[in-house]
Amino acid sequence: MKHILLPTDFSDNAWNALFTALKLYADVPCHFYLLNAHEPSFANLLGDKGKQRLAVIYDSMEEYSNQELNKVLDYLKKNHGNTKHTFERISRTDDLVSAIKEILLKKDMDMIIMGTKGATGAKEVFMGSNTVKVIKAIRNRPIMVIPESYDFQVLEKIIFPTDFTKFFEPFELSPLVELTLLWKAHIAVFQVALEFQPSDSQKVNKTLLGKRLADTKHSFHEVKMKEDITRGIQDFVEEKEAGMIALIHYGHTFLEKLTREPVVKKVAFHTKIPMLVLPELS
Repeated sequence: MKHILLPTDFSDNAWNALFTALKLYADVPCHFYLLNAHEPSFANLLGDKGKQRLAVIYDSMEEYSNQELNKVLDYLKKNHGNTKHTFERISRTDDLVSAIKEILLKKDMDMIIMGTKGATGAKEVFMGSNTVKVIKAIRNRPIMVIPESYDFQVLEKIIFPTDFTKFFEPFELSPLVELTLLWKAHIAVFQVALEFQPSDSQKVNKTLLGKRLADTKHSFHEVKMKEDITRGIQDFVEEKEAGMIALIHYGHTFLEKLTREPVVKKVAFHTKIPMLVLPELS
């Protein structure tokens, strides 16, 4: 049984993430946890007396949260007939990141799947979306990001960018391998670089990655860096008509040092296809 956390604010992109998760794991026994975290954004700006006055607001938000979660469960009960799937609601008066961290301490989640609206220009600089905040804060679980306009039908090709400076542990890659085998998809591993002169350790890691992916259909590619790493990833995705991007969430990668780009964050904002962020667990 796979346990999947689905944060929701009841928006269209949250519904889209839910539907994508149901289709993506249609043939897998899953227990889905529908999480709604709610807290007035101005609460931390008030003193203790002010926070006491917020009690009524908190109660109202809690009532609304449970009401909307029940509506989602009722809809799924009436319209989602997959007997392999079960659902549970979780309502938390807290910010989203704190709520997720608390749940991960108490429940053994396999993955987090959530929607994103994306952003451009100044919006990207200002605080970041909830999805990017979760990606930055949660480093011990795979996170799948579903763009709001993405209509999932089938998963045929997954793009996996890497610089081969990392030793790949089997458990780090297991969510990617599992998904690939489930859909009989193809993994296109590619290196974006200024020049291709791999070190001995990079050669070893590339060979090891091939062994880790031995049970999957996969291929290796080299792509000369153009404007930036994010643009290189997006161009390769379009060229290969890929249905998903997989990235390992390294703390400070060679790619980021090379270009000063927060690659995972930028891809999360701009991707038009689902992105699977694999945690660096070693």
